Amino acid sequence: MAPAKVPETARRGYIMPVGGAEKKDEEPVILRRFVELCGGVDGRIAVIPTASELEDTGTRYERLFLELGVGKARSLDYRRRTDTENPDWLQWLRDATGIFLTGGNQLRITTILGGTPVARAIRSANARGVSVGGTSAGAAVLSEHMVAFGESGATPVAGRVTLAPGLGLTNRVVIDQHFRERDRIGRLLAALALNPFAVGVGLDEDTAAFIDPDDVIHVVGSGAVTIIDANGLEHSSMGSAEDGQAICMTGLRLHVLPGGGSFDLHHRIATPPPGTLD
Repeated sequence: MAPAKVPETARRGYIMPVGGAEKKDEEPVILRRFVELCGGVDGRIAVIPTASELEDTGTRYERLFLELGVGKARSLDYRRRTDTENPDWLQWLRDATGIFLTGGNQLRITTILGGTPVARAIRSANARGVSVGGTSAGAAVLSEHMVAFGESGATPVAGRVTLAPGLGLTNRVVIDQHFRERDRIGRLLAALALNPFAVGVGLDEDTAAFIDPDDVIHVVGSGAVTIIDANGLEHSSMGSAEDGQAICMTGLRLHVLPGGGSFDLHHRIATPPPGTLD
């Protein structure tokens, strides 16, 4: 699903994928920054816990955002496609100044919300300036091309990653989460072999990529974001590799950016954090 068109008088809101396991008690810098972007005491954050099968996930994030200073927070607990027809929830979503999708299973999000007024409302909200974030599965689903599942490991292997349509807030990136902790560089490389147009964004836990309205990624958190740029891809064997065979890819660029680093998605330029430049 392609991103919604940004109105002439608006600027797109931030897109904030988080690698999962973000700090919630001591120094919750990622979620606090998200609350600030959503308007702080004047903000209204809609929490969508669809990815999770735990009944209290949505209410836990409600309490957390309220404790961090947002004016209002409400969990919209979409569990079935028929839930997306709830007019009260849909209006609350449309009036929100921030939208946050929790972790769990990203396919639950796409199969329950895909093609519904809820999915369209999320895209439209972001296009008119509302910040949208997600953690773990909620991060993976933010892009147009979503890693649905795949095997861990350092080597890209044919047939070991499956892409599916995401919510489509951006088509510039493919996102993978729990990146360093679960050794997922191979499956992100395989995803880029299938779609070299996008930039691969691998998110460590407790680390977020705040993508601003100008499509610049700003890294926040205790880990790092791995950027894989396939713009200069010279050769890929994906088209001829048999299932289970290692994929040959040449001409890639890779950047590892800790907190404070940034990456311009338009110009494909990585900038180290302040204080690390020579």
